[in-house]
Amino acid sequence: MEVGAAFPQDIGAAELAVLESWRDATETQLPPPLRPPPLSEAPPGRRIGSALSSWARAASKPLVVFLDEIDALRDEVLISVLRQLRDGYRNRPSLFPASLALIGLRDVRDYKVASGSSSTLGTASPFNIKVRSLTLRNFTADEVTELYSQHTAETGQRFESDALALAFELTQGQPWLVNALAKLVVEELVPDKAQPIHRADIERARNLLIQRRETHLDSLAERLREPRVRRIIEPMLAGRSLGDVSEDDLRFVEDLGLVRIASTGGIEIANPIYREIIPRALANTAFASLPPQRTTPWLRPDGRLDPERLMEAFLAFWRQHGQPLLGTAHYHEVAPHLVLMAFLHRVANGGGTLEREYAIGMGRMDLCLRHGPDTLALELKVWRDGEKDPLNEGLTQLDGYLAGLGLSTGWLVIFDRRSDQPPIAERTHASTAETPTGRRVSVVRA
Repeated sequence: MEVGAAFPQDIGAAELAVLESWRDATETQLPPPLRPPPLSEAPPGRRIGSALSSWARAASKPLVVFLDEIDALRDEVLISVLRQLRDGYRNRPSLFPASLALIGLRDVRDYKVASGSSSTLGTASPFNIKVRSLTLRNFTADEVTELYSQHTAETGQRFESDALALAFELTQGQPWLVNALAKLVVEELVPDKAQPIHRADIERARNLLIQRRETHLDSLAERLREPRVRRIIEPMLAGRSLGDVSEDDLRFVEDLGLVRIASTGGIEIANPIYREIIPRALANTAFASLPPQRTTPWLRPDGRLDPERLMEAFLAFWRQHGQPLLGTAHYHEVAPHLVLMAFLHRVANGGGTLEREYAIGMGRMDLCLRHGPDTLALELKVWRDGEKDPLNEGLTQLDGYLAGLGLSTGWLVIFDRRSDQPPIAERTHASTAETPTGRRVSVVRA
């Protein structure tokens, strides 16, 4: 159905494009006895229904049709197609397809339309003949092993047990990720079928997958801009409770595969790869807006990370560029987090990684910058109007984070978002403090 999306306001043109695509597909993929008859004349707004009706009449068996990418259609074209399918329902199974499946990323109620003040149908009407919505579930760990074992059976190349375990851990069985990860490994990273796949190979594939922003991940990034998705993801990034979020919005984001219900209750990002991709995608504009950096003052001559010089570089960067860059973030509540991550990505791109942990309801985000043998842990807090200084709470939380990483020091970054504050350049500074267990840490107020 996707070819019809090029004509969002022209029902007749959209129908002709779709039907021409169907004709080409059936002529190349079906034997002559199963092909639909030549299209009969029908007015705009009736062509899809008429074609399906003619095909059902000519078929020797009940006809079942899958309409892929149906949610690519919008507005009048989408409504017209749904109404034609609804109208033909009464004539099934001999004069209309006995069964139809609409394939897409959304439930029919979430299809995009220009309908009054709503951007979606918000209901199964005008398609109230829907029997059931089916979602492709994630693979289990055993199914991932079974799938990868098919490759081993065909080529002799085996996956080590720790590689299989990591593949499931990183993807949580998300079908596209499971396939893409293995495809990268066996086709590019370890093409020699005599060599087994190790855990390190899966890790390398993960990094490549994230860096390349494949089509699926680009589509994911586009979904993040939708208001219904933002209402869920933004407070998760900020470490805040979801608040008054509708059940429909939560179900929608779950159906998209972005979040899942955790085994201990509450929601979490669906898998570690998405946990990495989501803030990267949101910080992308800020990263692209960074001023050119021709030197790496945060590195020592031996290539090791120098935390003190990194601190100096960040403070100088934030004083000069923090304010204008905050406006580049699509999620305003976590704009400072995203700008800081954009800065740290520049550091990580020189030979490191940046990991994130979400603490929904805890009012914080944790970052871990790894560069060679060096690790820097950061706790991010926001000071908003009507709240007390989060310093003590942040020191306690950072203490626990450092203990979990086995580190003796780190950064607590407090973004002051209260109104009537001095400009960022004037209020940005760093000092030292001590956590409840005696760790000496740096406190950045920005």
